[in-house]
Amino acid sequence: MINPAFSSSDNEGHMFVRDEVHIFFGDALNWYDQWPRPTVIISDGPYGVSGFPGDPPTPDALVDWYEPHIAAWSKAATPLTTLWFWNSEHGWANIHGLLQKYGWSFVNCHIWNKGIGHVAGNSNTKTLRQFPIVTEVCVQYVRKAEFRVGNLLMNMQEWLRYEWERSGLPLSKTNEATGTKSAATRKYLTKDHLWYYPPPEAFERLVSYANQHGDPSGRPYFSLDGKRPLTAREWAMMRAKFYCEPGITNVWDEPTVRGRERIKVPGRTNKALHANQKPLKLAERIIRVSSDPGDVVWAPFGGVGTEAVASHRLARIHYGAEINREYFEIAVERLKTDERS
Repeated sequence: MINPAFSSSDNEGHMFVRDEVHIFFGDALNWYDQWPRPTVIISDGPYGVSGFPGDPPTPDALVDWYEPHIAAWSKAATPLTTLWFWNSEHGWANIHGLLQKYGWSFVNCHIWNKGIGHVAGNSNTKTLRQFPIVTEVCVQYVRKAEFRVGNLLMNMQEWLRYEWERSGLPLSKTNEATGTKSAATRKYLTKDHLWYYPPPEAFERLVSYANQHGDPSGRPYFSLDGKRPLTAREWAMMRAKFYCEPGITNVWDEPTVRGRERIKVPGRTNKALHANQKPLKLAERIIRVSSDPGDVVWAPFGGVGTEAVASHRLARIHYGAEINREYFEIAVERLKTDERS
């Protein structure tokens, strides 16, 4: 469904909608508290290069710029949420500590290698005194589940072992509970760095066994409210989604956007409208590997609508914003004409 209310003369605050893909005109800070909780957040905001009005002149100023946005993301996020943070290597280095401060846990740094063809305009090494830069980073973060026990705050690994020990059952019984010979104790309840997340079906067996055979006075075990144990489905919701696609590594060899996909300045076929338009292929990849159809994707710095189009094609619910009117209108036109395969 296309929202007929939008016109190019509308003021800031208006929105275009098609098939549950929403694009807002204006600052995302105005709408975060109205958007549904995200499964995926894709941040492609300032790099600290004076690339557009409001972009700080250096990466050192990015912390102050991003903090209100990161605070809002953190308020809305759940353990199911994955954040994909695009930036230059220098820009990300400045923001990493801020993300940690707000509870985001680093997963992986992905390198977008644009190739040797991107060197043009960035090759005066005598002046720059460095090798030409042909990369950016897209860094993956998640928010790990936390469990409050009295005055203590435990992570998932600590809480699992605590609840099992609280039942009074020996650790060796976890193998019987999950139907394995030795893996459960060694993987699911270990204290060391070799800990593995128990899949929902294994968690469900642990919970059932503890509540059936554990000390009756302590029941229910593996409960958040003291009234009932967590279900397998609820347990699955406490970890971000990730579907590893074969053949994909953390180095993404993909040229800069060219041809029909590249948005040009009206009337100037040789000049790109957006200086750093991301390939649709990469937007689709990060959405696909960290969400399912029907999940919510946020793109607070929507640009020319690449994430909106990717969300539409992948049947995700999308909420994005763009403060630049020209970019916003281009994004709307792209979404209007996009054909879902």
